[in-house]
Amino acid sequence: MSENRTEISSLGEFGLIEHLTANIEIKNASTLVGVGDDAAVIDHFGKQTVVTTDLLIEGVHFDLMYTPLQHLGYKSVVVNLSDVYAMNAIPTQITMSIGISNRISLEALDEFYEGVYAACEAYGVDLVGGDTASSQKGFVISVTAIGEVTPDKFVKRSTARKGDLVCCSGDLGAAYLGLIFLEREKKIFLENPNVKADLENEKYVIGRLLKPEARKDIIEFFQESDILPTSMMDISDGLSSEILHICRQSELGCVLYEDKIPIAEDTRNAAFKFELDPTACALSGGEDYELLFTIPQQEYDKLVLNEQISVIGYMTEPEKGKKIITKGGNTFDITAQGWNAFASK
Repeated sequence: MSENRTEISSLGEFGLIEHLTANIEIKNASTLVGVGDDAAVIDHFGKQTVVTTDLLIEGVHFDLMYTPLQHLGYKSVVVNLSDVYAMNAIPTQITMSIGISNRISLEALDEFYEGVYAACEAYGVDLVGGDTASSQKGFVISVTAIGEVTPDKFVKRSTARKGDLVCCSGDLGAAYLGLIFLEREKKIFLENPNVKADLENEKYVIGRLLKPEARKDIIEFFQESDILPTSMMDISDGLSSEILHICRQSELGCVLYEDKIPIAEDTRNAAFKFELDPTACALSGGEDYELLFTIPQQEYDKLVLNEQISVIGYMTEPEKGKKIITKGGNTFDITAQGWNAFASK
């Protein structure tokens, strides 16, 4: 990175927008007018439109002490696209608005936008607008993602049915452990800036936190396999919190099996270093951006073909409650705090 520092104030707002959006290439036919006019124009040619917005605030959602700006740009796009995929839709456009304080230089912002454009490229979405403003303190990011879905093929949280299988993609708990490691290293650094961070063995969990991916592949698999989940959402707040959303909104109960919850070996090892229960990290950790969904039991044979999908339980009538069966065969209530609540039983 160059040592030069360009003050953003030297460009003015329109100069800044022109600078940040100079090299946009439109990828989607649905993008009729992109950046550069009063508003974007989008035509989804008979598809239904999905819209979602996320706000990321420095000090609340990210810490610039250990978050590279390029990763932050990438992640701020991906977490939004994940919500579009969670509706069984394909994201096509985003808008990106930022609030920046004068401690952020033009070079730093360029790094951030490198990540933004890398995510747009990876997922085939167009950046079609946004806004920039000055922030009194800290970096504020707001992203809106727009997607398209074949009419009435969108999937909500409220439409699971009794007997459906509960499934999730990928593995869970890693991002939370990545956060624990980075917070620990930050604390050590603040106490003694000469201590060199040793994160080499934790690449997997740290990568899952700093550069998550949205599960485009799973939505494509559904389309190829003619699977329509009965309910779905992405796992941003931890498995227990998300399954409780689906239960509440679908007015059902559920049974999950601890030994079916997918946890990577690197995640288990990281959890043991901190004397944490890996299952607790999966249930309560969050920021995994995997998909949690329900499907009818007769679709099970189609799922077996995909190693990225785990069946972790099933939906029940509401009177049966929301339960998890541990590896030892004990049954506990699922709570939004996850595993911790079990300790008091």
